[in-house]
Amino acid sequence: MDEGPEGVVIPWEELSPEALRGVIGEFVTREGTDYGHVEADLEAKMAEVRGQLERGEAVVLWDARSETVNVVLRRDLPA
Repeated sequence: MDEGPEGVVIPWEELSPEALRGVIGEFVTREGTDYGHVEADLEAKMAEVRGQLERGEAVVLWDARSETVNVVLRRDLPA
């Protein structure tokens, strides 16, 4: 796990399949999540986020202050 000023990066591979699905599901159904002009179904959204995690484009981030977990793009993490 990498700890940064914004939280702790949790390797997605270390989450159980159920926990990973829950994290991704909560993320894609969150109010304000933008998928562009075309609305995709839930499974397509979840598959896209999982692909981003697998490719290393996104990470699972735990914020101890707010006790929340989020999926964020790696490029948006502080250097």
